[in-house]
Amino acid sequence: MPALRMPTLVRERAAWREGRLLVGVDEVGRGPLAGPVVAAAVVFPEGCRKVQGLRDSKTLPERRRDQLAAVVRAKALAIGVGAASAREIDRFNIRVASAVAMRRALLRCNAALSQGQPRLGCWVLIDGLPLPEIGLVHDALIDGDALCHSVAAAAVVAKTIRDGLMRRLAVRYPGYGWETNVGYGTESHQEGLRLLGPTRHHRQSFFPVAQLRFDFVSQELQTTELQLKTTEAQRHRE
Repeated sequence: MPALRMPTLVRERAAWREGRLLVGVDEVGRGPLAGPVVAAAVVFPEGCRKVQGLRDSKTLPERRRDQLAAVVRAKALAIGVGAASAREIDRFNIRVASAVAMRRALLRCNAALSQGQPRLGCWVLIDGLPLPEIGLVHDALIDGDALCHSVAAAAVVAKTIRDGLMRRLAVRYPGYGWETNVGYGTESHQEGLRLLGPTRHHRQSFFPVAQLRFDFVSQELQTTELQLKTTEAQRHRE
């Protein structure tokens, strides 16, 4: 089994040598059938040490991820969190909504930095491919959450926030298994969709939610048509 890649401070140190800070940005929640996409932006102070054990959030057990998120919050110079709702995802598409969430996270991170002393310039580094829709200057790094310490920290923060939100929503919307699947399309989630139909937190443009909506509408039309035929037959008998 190949060893897990551990993110480093190589890029942060390069930024510090240039008199800048590095802002790592990542998002979570592109794939689920329900809930928002959430992004976080994290910047560590110049000269900081690594958070021990921090790595790609997808490889971390939930309890360890929560512990690391708390350490990141304690060590970070500034953190910003942003989200785009299921409605925005349906309106724009998931790529643009992810960019919207990242932009919101960056603006909040910048506001948090501005509250302190005059700050250094910032180098923004996002996970994945460039997203011009963010509307802010940035660089991109594929597998950034596995390679860059600040991006990995952002992924952990975003993941813990989104998972917590979905678990709170699970109390209000039982039957979909959000307390464990956090909105992803597991068998239990899809069974809940078939039995209960979609909620306002479901992404109506995502399959199979869109297919279920089509099926519900088709069933309603068939029921209405049958009712009209029955009424018309009764009138003829009268």
